[in-house]
Amino acid sequence: MEQKLREYARLVVEVGLNIRPGQTLIIAAPVECAHFARLCASAAYDVGCREVVMNWKDDYLAREKYLRAADDVFDSVPEWQARFYNDYAVQDIAYLAIHASDPETMRGVDPDRMLRAQRASAASIKTFREMQMKSAFPWCIAAIPIPSWAKKVFPGEREDVAMEKLWNAIFETVRIEGDGKAVERWRAHLELLEQRKNTLNALRFKSLHYTNSLGTDLTIELPEDHLWAAGGGYSSRGQYFVANMPTEEIFTAPLKTGMNGVVYAALPLVNNGNIIENFHFVIRDGKIVECHAEKGEAFLKAAITMDEGASYFGEVALVPYDSPISNQNILYYDTLFDENARCHLAFGEAYPECIEGGAEMTREELKAHGLNDSINHVDFMVGTADLKIVGVTRDGRELPVFIDGNFAL
Repeated sequence: MEQKLREYARLVVEVGLNIRPGQTLIIAAPVECAHFARLCASAAYDVGCREVVMNWKDDYLAREKYLRAADDVFDSVPEWQARFYNDYAVQDIAYLAIHASDPETMRGVDPDRMLRAQRASAASIKTFREMQMKSAFPWCIAAIPIPSWAKKVFPGEREDVAMEKLWNAIFETVRIEGDGKAVERWRAHLELLEQRKNTLNALRFKSLHYTNSLGTDLTIELPEDHLWAAGGGYSSRGQYFVANMPTEEIFTAPLKTGMNGVVYAALPLVNNGNIIENFHFVIRDGKIVECHAEKGEAFLKAAITMDEGASYFGEVALVPYDSPISNQNILYYDTLFDENARCHLAFGEAYPECIEGGAEMTREELKAHGLNDSINHVDFMVGTADLKIVGVTRDGRELPVFIDGNFAL
């Protein structure tokens, strides 16, 4: 196990972040993940990192705060906290978020408190968020198990067995086998994603039409100068990095006002410590005009009303149903993994890299090119075994993109 953990830490540092000598690394991690965070810090120093700066988090205390703190706490963010993020964002940094959370850690919390806190946080660290979305610095999200999460994924097992199963599943998703060759396997994987991305970019689709037996019937227009992205990308300083580990997706941005129809979620969504199940959206001219969920509807409605752009869409992502994570037949209750098992969409902000020259554009220029702007970005899964996607090219040709949940190109 220790050997695999060290290999995982090396993978995150050398491939996920591709840290340069002399660069500062910021690590955000739950206190339960201290051991792995230390391994990542050591791996970063091994490749010449200037300094590792820790930002510890604690789900227990966060829940206690939402339940018991004074109400006015959720309308502002301390200046020191905002400066931590914004001041580091303009320096030569890499940012690692180690993710591990109970999927229902915020069950019973007032959704209004969470909504206000998110708005306040987004406003206070606007510089950091904008620079992250524009890839001004390399960033990576990686996950490790904690007992509450493991028991949710494997509810019939003892805690130690559930933890072992979730560790093994995660190692499989990030291609760690204990032989020290994960970095090589990742480089080969990224090359395959790059080839498929290039195929999609060459086709220059005008729109995509999604249908399946859940009831999804959705047409998505794409900006004329859209770009597909996959695997890794480059920071504004020319540093290649992989934002998500694992990653199986190829994604672009929709035209903000160009989505029409209905879309049904294929898997539960975990958002801000709450599980949302069996939901669907009705969409007109890009905007969500109806939202229904059997469980967690109040939290879903809060998410799509974070700001004006939260009710529009920012991402269209293609993932084959017959993919490594999907074939595990595990519901992770975690977007980092579940989104890499199925095709998905995201409501909220679009990534500037999904438009030609987007990284150099102002927010107003991105809007003029049809990209959505929001303080939110929430992925949810729509892929099924019978998903059909038909693309229409700029010259009017109709081509099957997905048949029976998998790539047809």
